[in-house]
Amino acid sequence: MHTVFYSVLPFVGMLVALIVVHELGHYFTAKIFGIKVLEAGLGYPPRAWGFTWRGTIYSFNWIPLGGFVRLLGEEDPTDPQSLAAQKAWKRIIVLAAGSGMNIITPIVLFAIAFMLPRDVPVGPAVIEKVEIGSPAAAAGLRADDRIISLDGSEVKNTLDVGRIIRLNMGEEITFEVSRPISGGGFETIKTDAKARWDAPSGQGPTGISIANLVGGSQICQTADLDQCKETERYGLLGAIGKGWTSTIDALVLARNQVISLFYGGEGPQVAGPVGIADATGDVVEQAGWQTLLDFAALLSINLAIVNILPLPMLDGGRIVFVLIEIVRRGKRVAPEKEAIVHLVGLAAMLTLAVVITYFDVLRLIDGRSLFD
Repeated sequence: MHTVFYSVLPFVGMLVALIVVHELGHYFTAKIFGIKVLEAGLGYPPRAWGFTWRGTIYSFNWIPLGGFVRLLGEEDPTDPQSLAAQKAWKRIIVLAAGSGMNIITPIVLFAIAFMLPRDVPVGPAVIEKVEIGSPAAAAGLRADDRIISLDGSEVKNTLDVGRIIRLNMGEEITFEVSRPISGGGFETIKTDAKARWDAPSGQGPTGISIANLVGGSQICQTADLDQCKETERYGLLGAIGKGWTSTIDALVLARNQVISLFYGGEGPQVAGPVGIADATGDVVEQAGWQTLLDFAALLSINLAIVNILPLPMLDGGRIVFVLIEIVRRGKRVAPEKEAIVHLVGLAAMLTLAVVITYFDVLRLIDGRSLFD
């Protein structure tokens, strides 16, 4: 019961909501362009119940893991109301609209999360160690330097340091630090250090380690805590702004993590439904239900990125065929050949899903979390 409440139900709820939002993007753009929507379904067949309104079947199905929109003639242009009969730019918009909705959704989810009171860690981010030969060492940074800001952005805690540095991979980052001086007091120093893509294992992009310290904080005076906390809450406009920047930051971090693969860095964590459900349980248990909004927002961004990739069977793969048609000046790939490509892609995706699920199960048996 514990697993169902903390892992399965939240995961299924998130997955259904995000897939429905994705399909609504296809549905509304198809309606706008006059494309016939044959069926819009909640859940997957077999059908439990449905009704027809204005030529579209609205169905409720037995497998409650998302939803779908079925358009007329996705590969056959013989009917003027079919998807395939539309101009190329219209088809691209309809196909990309699902991922577009999954990019808009995190802005809303992050905004809602920022409007709710949340405890955030505060306290100085103090450099504990500077690796020899690292960009930080070349910039003159030292142990015991307290980081005030990075590239003009205020640093409230150690989490800010890691986030800002990884947002600026491959670039020079301006460190503003407060440094103790002999005889007492502090001096403020500004210096630039590059966030490298090819950092040696364990060193980090700039080559610094941060200590979690309470000293100097006016919010929390208990010395037995690594970092103290303060309550943060934003109004509507401020929350929307934070939702926007958080979504952009998440996209940049995802891009940088992929780029780091080409420099020998660690790639993004890969998990299937079992792994994500387990991670959902970890988030709820360790950080509370409120943090689930942040997690759902990140999952939505991942769905958007995956679906727009140029892979067969996905929206991005279908867009590739439209682009090929444009390059060939209107000459389409035969529907039968396109269907075969998507079928092969579906088989490959299902095989990959089985493999990922196998390793997710092994990880759970070993007692390891996705966040380990």
